[in-house]
Amino acid sequence: MLPGDNSLSDVHQSVDTNAAKNPWKKLLSFFGPAYLVSVGYMDPGNWATDIEGGSRYGYKLIWVLLLSNIMALVLQSLCARLGVVYKRDLAQANRDTYPRIVNIPLYILAEIAIAATDLAEVIGMALGIQLLFGIPLMYGVMITLLDTFLLLYLQQLGIRRMEAFIIALVTIIFACFAIQLFLVKPDMIEVAKGIMPSLPDKQALYIAIGIIGATVMPHNLYLHSALVQTRKIGDTDADIKKAIKMNTIDSAVALNLALFVNAAILIVAGSLFYYKTNQHVAGITEAHQLMAPLVGTTLAPTLFAIALIAAGQSSTITGTLAGQIIMEGYLHLRINPWIRRLLTRAVAIVPAILVIWYFGEEKVNELLVFSQVILSLQLGFAVIPLIIFVSDKNKMKNFAIKPWLLILSILIAGIILSLNIKYIIALSSEFIAGSNDTLANFGVILGLILFAILLISTVILPFISKPKNISSIHTTRKEIEEIKIPINDCIAIALDFSDMDSKVISHALQQGSPHTKYLLIHIVESAPAKILGDDTADSETNSDKHQLELYAQALEAKGYNTQVAFGYRNRAKEIARITKENNANLLVLGAHGHTGFLDFLYGETINQVRHLVTVPVLVVK
Repeated sequence: MLPGDNSLSDVHQSVDTNAAKNPWKKLLSFFGPAYLVSVGYMDPGNWATDIEGGSRYGYKLIWVLLLSNIMALVLQSLCARLGVVYKRDLAQANRDTYPRIVNIPLYILAEIAIAATDLAEVIGMALGIQLLFGIPLMYGVMITLLDTFLLLYLQQLGIRRMEAFIIALVTIIFACFAIQLFLVKPDMIEVAKGIMPSLPDKQALYIAIGIIGATVMPHNLYLHSALVQTRKIGDTDADIKKAIKMNTIDSAVALNLALFVNAAILIVAGSLFYYKTNQHVAGITEAHQLMAPLVGTTLAPTLFAIALIAAGQSSTITGTLAGQIIMEGYLHLRINPWIRRLLTRAVAIVPAILVIWYFGEEKVNELLVFSQVILSLQLGFAVIPLIIFVSDKNKMKNFAIKPWLLILSILIAGIILSLNIKYIIALSSEFIAGSNDTLANFGVILGLILFAILLISTVILPFISKPKNISSIHTTRKEIEEIKIPINDCIAIALDFSDMDSKVISHALQQGSPHTKYLLIHIVESAPAKILGDDTADSETNSDKHQLELYAQALEAKGYNTQVAFGYRNRAKEIARITKENNANLLVLGAHGHTGFLDFLYGETINQVRHLVTVPVLVVK
């Protein structure tokens, strides 16, 4: 596999677990991926289903949370195993295994799952901001766009600091609900009774599916199989076995923290709204409003809002990473993280805004619950391939899962699929029975048929199709052709009169020959120059021209053929224009190292210039 084909290639094997000699430090070097995964198990979508279940049925659906957590532990351990042993994430493994006619629908369904996840995060964060600061929900939704800056900043810091940030947010959520449980003082005997499985009515099935969808999330399966590959481990069987063990411990700790949070939300909702007032709470906002009078302190609703914001913010980061993994794995397409983030966020914000604008804020909770049901319906298409891959001895060698784990995994997949199929059939039958639109009914039936075909295909095709060569995001390896050293007749040097100029000129001189002409370029950026162009004669322009002439005289004194050129208005376009007009063979620029927000503040030149010129660009930092 080529280096660029690694999942999350910018942080692939960036954490060396072999460097730690102390057993505890070695264990800690593996900790992190499961915490990034765990935030998806306590995102705002979980809150909606947990509050709905607690306020409507008390503690009777706690067993669903326990069942979901067991499912999550098993499935996430399988994901970690796939990434550690096969060294491919789930999206890459699907692309390598299934034909295009199956992979495209699988990719579309995975993107739908990402959109549903981000929808829950947008609404959850907006609700948290509204509850804490009193900002209208519509404005809160708009504010969630700003987390794009935070995500970009965290990605630049590296995977370990991103993990530390997420763990800090998880700690905040955990602490907030630990305090709320202490304030609510639930009846633990009644809580224990909730472990016994029961579904009081048809609505309970809908909420149970939503809880499973909110807990065992499709994008987390893709995410975990990639994140474990950020750890550098040895190649021996002993090293791989230890890595699987460490990642399983990581998953157990992180997901049990998520279970505590989900159970706490449901228990708080059940204690306050089912047992104390016997009233069904419509959603997160109403739950927040009723907390203070029922608990007897304003601390509870404040903690509730803070935890909600932390849950939404942490989930949005991991959701974007999962989107990157899915797009790269299925399509072999890498795009700028900014564009990926904005596209994902736009897909989530538009339906949120439409629902708020058309139906009102009171319908937001229904949208949250619905988003989690959508997630649950996607689960089978991620779980089935995962189980097939980790049980395949050709892929996993000695680390294919044991028969008992395979049976347990199939049982989990069977529970998920049976609940989903039961719900889909019930929903479809209800729609067809109440509809007189033949075309609409035909569409529903056709959708069910396609759903069934795709599901059956994911099960059968890996066993009957021929193995494909592992695909590469790059072209096939090629021999290097005859190397010819270019002769640079003209080298353009962009200068800005900063401390970088001497380094930029030094590197440019290294690329030339005794016959090379050096074209010194400076873009005048004074206010008059941007308006008048080369007709300007203000003091800054004159000073700039004098400074560039001094540079040229110093180089000519050393025997270099030098020429100066000035540009005005747009920096990137002018550098490119002057470079082209003078037929330069090479362009040399200095990089100041600022990124993210500072690029917006000062302007981003290099990326723009390199797309505007057709000659090589040497960047000096």
